Amino acid sequence: MNIPFLLEAVPTEQKTSFFKLVFAPSSLWIMIPLILMLLWVIYVFIERWLTLSDAAKDESNFMNNIKDQIHEGRFDSAIALCKGSDSPLARMIEKGISRIGKPLGDISTAIENTGQLEVQRLEKRLSSIATISGIAPMIGFLGTVTGMIKAFSDMAANPNNIQVSSLSEGIYMAMITTVGGLIVGIIAYVFYNVLVDKVSQLIHQLEARTTEFMDILNEPGK
Repeated sequence: MNIPFLLEAVPTEQKTSFFKLVFAPSSLWIMIPLILMLLWVIYVFIERWLTLSDAAKDESNFMNNIKDQIHEGRFDSAIALCKGSDSPLARMIEKGISRIGKPLGDISTAIENTGQLEVQRLEKRLSSIATISGIAPMIGFLGTVTGMIKAFSDMAANPNNIQVSSLSEGIYMAMITTVGGLIVGIIAYVFYNVLVDKVSQLIHQLEARTTEFMDILNEPGK
């Protein structure tokens, strides 16, 4: 028995790598935007995380120094101390110190207005992550519909000679774009909520510190 001949006659299974599926020409027009969205989401998350972590650093020593400067009436030194600290809290306190001498209500309003500007800076680019978390699955679904249309179109064009290879290309496109869109959307959704929670914690911290500042101004003899 010619065993080598029999082995050659047995068809070998050809496996398609995940990399080839992702970068298949038929799905590339969907996968490239999804990959770019994923890279943008990762970039924004890292950049915002570092920015928020720096803004949330312990400011207890800063507030103690501000308190000492105000008690001693050295407002110019207090403002210089704020300018030397590049943080949202320092800019809010600086605005409050510059209003010392006016009614406390005016000082509080000035600090709140500055705080709103700082919150907008802290939330910079977060809306883009929220948008991607919503549109990425929709783009993936667009690829799904397009892939299925291609598969059925191939079936309709050759009803008596349906080729599995031609059908599989459309089905591959449909499935891989769906998975890609869901992965990007889930990652963006998780990253967005993590950053929103961190911003919320920072806002509470800023409110506590500004309340402490107002209490300093409201102390007897000040």
